[in-house]
Amino acid sequence: MTGQAPAIILGIETSCDETAAAIVTRDESGRGRIRSNVVRSQIDEHAAFGGVVPELAARAHVEWLDHIIAQAMDEAGICLDDIDAVAATAGPGLIGGVLVGLTTAKALTASLGKTLIAVNHLEGHALTARLTDGVEFPYLMLLVSGGHSQFVLVRGVGHYERWGGTIDDALGEAFDKVAKLLSLGHPGGPAVEQAAKVGDARRFKFPRPLLREARLDFSFSGLKTAVRLQAEAIAPLTDKDVADIAASFQAAVTEIVATRSRQALERFRTDLPEAMPQLVVAGGVAANRKIAAALAEVAEEMGAKLVVPPIALCTDNGAMVAWAGAERLALGAADGFEVVARPRWPLDSPDMKVGGDAA
Repeated sequence: MTGQAPAIILGIETSCDETAAAIVTRDESGRGRIRSNVVRSQIDEHAAFGGVVPELAARAHVEWLDHIIAQAMDEAGICLDDIDAVAATAGPGLIGGVLVGLTTAKALTASLGKTLIAVNHLEGHALTARLTDGVEFPYLMLLVSGGHSQFVLVRGVGHYERWGGTIDDALGEAFDKVAKLLSLGHPGGPAVEQAAKVGDARRFKFPRPLLREARLDFSFSGLKTAVRLQAEAIAPLTDKDVADIAASFQAAVTEIVATRSRQALERFRTDLPEAMPQLVVAGGVAANRKIAAALAEVAEEMGAKLVVPPIALCTDNGAMVAWAGAERLALGAADGFEVVARPRWPLDSPDMKVGGDAA
């Protein structure tokens, strides 16, 4: 959308185990610029537990958020009075962490007299490609992260159609559980990928759940169970066993994601024949090189444009929240202090709609 007043947005993200804040600007033509993007990971705090502990995550957000906001302001070279709005993740996510960020945003906007924008965390991922690559609506988003695996048709700001999702574990969660099973450490995605580099992906033929079905849903629970049963069957595991299991697991999920993406792009071409097919990938799993290469092949085969933002903007960060807030603010959105934190908040919820047409 053009002709809007320029805006400076502070974005706050605390939905899981990253404490993040960013300053993003949006000019009159609708172009965005990241002025700062500060993320403090809590990997070290949770490593001993093999996954994120919600209570520890919330406590760390309380301890660090003010410092992270101050750092973001300093790096952007502005003060709080300069901002036009504060955008904060209001869900979905770990409720304790979401409450920390949203409450902080409410306090800031109340004291400064600024606009509050409650952002759906998934919308932050969905709109990031417009900030980084200027992607035009409509496009297809594949979100693959620790908490989400889904296909979403992005028609405009606040206008989303969920085409498929996971019926059990998210892909990032499956990576984490396999890594824990193989004692590879946390986070699981990079650990499994590293182990798989020296493994034989043909040694174990793990299942590809739902692969022959037409629906665009994922299922990784059965695959995870198959990995566990195989590991137990050949225990104690040698280093080669671990590498081969990791490689075989990675091969299975890569085939699943590639096949589903091909099906989703086929539907896009059928349902939106006038639109150029575009596949935007978001979420930490986008960093996996095998999956990324497979998606590039699928996009080329389908004549689609593949957009993968820089990995620092694919994982949880404040810039994506600030940009989603900027996009919504340009359409006249504003939230009151009655807005609540939500552990669940589907993108296709009716309350995602915002006044005006898509930007």
